[in-house]
Amino acid sequence: VMEYENVTEFILLGLFSDEDVKAICSVLFSLCYLAILSGNLVMLLTIRGSHLHKQPMYFFLSYLSLMDMGFTSTVAPKLIIDLLTRWNTISYNGCIAQMFYAHFFGATEIFILVVMAYDRYVAICRPLHYMAIMSRQMCYVLLMASVVGAFLHSFMQVLIIIDLPFCGPSQIDHYFCDIFPLLKLACTDTRHLFITIITTTGVLSILTFVALVISYIIILSTLRAGSSQGRRKALSTCGSHITVVFLFFLPLIFTYAPTADSISDDKVLALFYTVIAPLFNPLIYALRNTDMKKAMRKVWCGDQLFGRN
Repeated sequence: VMEYENVTEFILLGLFSDEDVKAICSVLFSLCYLAILSGNLVMLLTIRGSHLHKQPMYFFLSYLSLMDMGFTSTVAPKLIIDLLTRWNTISYNGCIAQMFYAHFFGATEIFILVVMAYDRYVAICRPLHYMAIMSRQMCYVLLMASVVGAFLHSFMQVLIIIDLPFCGPSQIDHYFCDIFPLLKLACTDTRHLFITIITTTGVLSILTFVALVISYIIILSTLRAGSSQGRRKALSTCGSHITVVFLFFLPLIFTYAPTADSISDDKVLALFYTVIAPLFNPLIYALRNTDMKKAMRKVWCGDQLFGRN
């Protein structure tokens, strides 16, 4: 009879087994991580150091950059270290903490993307009431709601896992601790938990994505009535949002609304929302946005950060 003696650490199998591929990828992911931190930090400082922080859209965009940095920092450093070392262990507590923070930053990012879509909807469909609806107080309320919602979501994931017995094998077929790979290792029947997570997180991801797509369809149909200049500016902003939403949500939906057999493929999909989306977000928002480009020139070339004009 197998004793239910909980494991104290897990082994992360990671992305690759080939040592040469690991060495190349450690350099590649290190460069990506540095680019994510510097790109999002430039975005954050540009918004905070210019007049843009007064506008609700950029207020939320600065927090999106913050979440991107937090989200990637939860996963990337451990992934890079594991690519360089042969025995990739993580303690039980470390694993639970990594899962909590990955879900917390990821869920906050989802809620902020929804809030940003709402902001664009109000700006384009109800322009006369925009400043009254999207007041600074309202922005903080929406931000706090996003953070609290994300915390509750992450806390629920932890509650599911800490009650489960783990008695070996302790190998996680992933490069970070996530709920599905951990459920597969539990020494008990977890089929009902798989179904619960798929119907909550999976369906929530799909519904959020559908709601975002519908809101942008409404926004784009409203734009047809506007002037060509206003239309161009709004299309540029909405285009950035839509690109980011697709880049972040599609891999997420395929991860959290899977069939139980497809779970081992999720580590490749997870790269999209843990590394690729945070890497491209600053580029998408900065390159497609005239206001952002002007603010960057002003802040970084006009020495505003150092108090000189």
